[in-house]
Amino acid sequence: MGVAERMHKPVVMHPRRLEPDVEVGICLGTGGIAAGGEEVFRAFEEGLEGTGVYAVVHPRQDTCEGECASITGTGCRGMCAMDVLVDVRTNSNGRTETITYGTVTKKMVGKIIEEHILGGVPVEKWVVLSETQPTSHNEFYNYQERLVLRHCGRIDPEDIDEYLEEGGYQGLYRTLSEMTPTEVHEEVLASGLRGRGGAGFPTGLKWKFAAQAETEGEKFFICNGDEGDPGAFMDRSVLEGDPHAIFEGMTIGAYAIGASEGYVYVRAEYPLAIKRLKLALGQARERGFLGDNIMGSGFSFDLKIKEGAGAFVCGEETALMQSVEGGRGMPRLRPPFPAQSGLWGQPTNINNVETLACVPWIMVNGADSFASRGFEKSKGTKVFALTGKVKRSGLAEVPMGLTLREVIYNIGGGIQKDKPFKAVQMGGPSGGCLPEELLDTKVDYEELMQTGAIVGSGGMVVLDDDNCIVDTARFFLKFTQAESCGKCVPCRIGTKRMLEILTRICEGEGVPEDIALLETLADDIKAGSLCALGGTAPNPVLTSLQYFRHEFQEHIEEGKCRAGACAALTTYWIDTEACTGCRACIRVCPVEAITGEKKEPHSIDNDICIRCGACYDKCRFDAVRRS
Repeated sequence: MGVAERMHKPVVMHPRRLEPDVEVGICLGTGGIAAGGEEVFRAFEEGLEGTGVYAVVHPRQDTCEGECASITGTGCRGMCAMDVLVDVRTNSNGRTETITYGTVTKKMVGKIIEEHILGGVPVEKWVVLSETQPTSHNEFYNYQERLVLRHCGRIDPEDIDEYLEEGGYQGLYRTLSEMTPTEVHEEVLASGLRGRGGAGFPTGLKWKFAAQAETEGEKFFICNGDEGDPGAFMDRSVLEGDPHAIFEGMTIGAYAIGASEGYVYVRAEYPLAIKRLKLALGQARERGFLGDNIMGSGFSFDLKIKEGAGAFVCGEETALMQSVEGGRGMPRLRPPFPAQSGLWGQPTNINNVETLACVPWIMVNGADSFASRGFEKSKGTKVFALTGKVKRSGLAEVPMGLTLREVIYNIGGGIQKDKPFKAVQMGGPSGGCLPEELLDTKVDYEELMQTGAIVGSGGMVVLDDDNCIVDTARFFLKFTQAESCGKCVPCRIGTKRMLEILTRICEGEGVPEDIALLETLADDIKAGSLCALGGTAPNPVLTSLQYFRHEFQEHIEEGKCRAGACAALTTYWIDTEACTGCRACIRVCPVEAITGEKKEPHSIDNDICIRCGACYDKCRFDAVRRS
């Protein structure tokens, strides 16, 4: 009997026999919970009591009498600016319709129940997405193609049956029943999938190297979930919203390289992700998708959850392995590479969360289908955490090759308050700031690298003219300097000297020679650092100098910060002709530096003013000025 004959297909152990009249899905990702998702969930439970509609809450019962409404929590939908998001899906006369409400609070639940669930008429003023009447928020999804996020926000991540109902573990079944390990990594290589965590190395080639490594011991397969970039939350959302996809991707990869043991490395600051991973781990073992003789194939693989202490450097794979081994997370010199000598000296493969989430999709839909999406050498899709001064912040998964302008303006809706765009910080602390003239750059590994930025893990922080580029560069360098493991001198000392110079410039004490000194130090750090994180630490400063050198020069030569973000270089004053005497600025000033009678022009005492900008932000008449 062959492998395929003795294997069993993944099945739903407890099929969903219940077909509820109404399904309510509530975002219970970290963002949704922070916005009050758990209160909204309880409000729906309590609100349906006494209405005659039977509320079925996870774990579902199989049957109910009369009208039924299922209430489930989901992972992140991506449209984080509108949390708490609530989907109401009605099933009537064979027709299904889904309405999504945004910024839902527990006080709104009663009206949604009364008018929509019971009355059948959506509460239009709270609708943000509709299948029948598109809203402005539909633009957020129109340019997206959700492969990595295909289940996030749609299924209950704590219920393995929902994952199975969506075709979960079918990719693993195909892998183990139809393919040899060589065919698996060749399939992934043919898909064009590249690592989504940084440099974009071909995933199939990485697997091939690990598969070819000879060893008398075991091989290891690791998921790098140590997401530490400021403004990045892609991996967290996938781990919280679709944990079984990661396990399936890891098991397929483990089969391809011949690994028997794996680790999911997640920073301890992600407690919800860790909780759901542990729950999913128990479910996967119970159903036979992890452990011995997986699905009757004869292949065995199991994994553990490793909680990291939150060091940014542990995102670097050799430092991550040091941490798994129980040591201090510090990188080591390469070669040897992990594929030859990794965890405990054994051949090891490491992929990040987003990369692994693509793998089951590829194994079900085929390499050609994945490769048909994207641009030139950058295939498939990429998830970005769109944050900063953008109207619609959140997670956006776009085909590779879309331009930065399309992501920021079409998906993100443009700049808040329609202010002028200044820059976009791409790739986090290892990336760079790109100006408006580069907005038509494609989301592509090679094109972005030519600008001085990188795709990186997917952070995309949008800046407007209230952001100071010098201060932004200082922010990212302060982060990398604080997170330096200290092992090598160029990173440990060089970033500290660069930070001191940037701080001096922001405080109005810079000298013309500082710009050249920053560039010299940056070159030395890039050339001499032991790991890639140290080598890329100067990138935000270098790209800022490349595209916004005039702002550095203004700080140094004119003692001026055009954005008003550097307090030492900013003075606030009130235009008496524009001031209406509304006293709004007086009420927000924390140090009582503003005086004036009601309906009379006010004034600011700059000997008292701490230059916090609260008055500038509050004034509705453009009377508070800064220079």
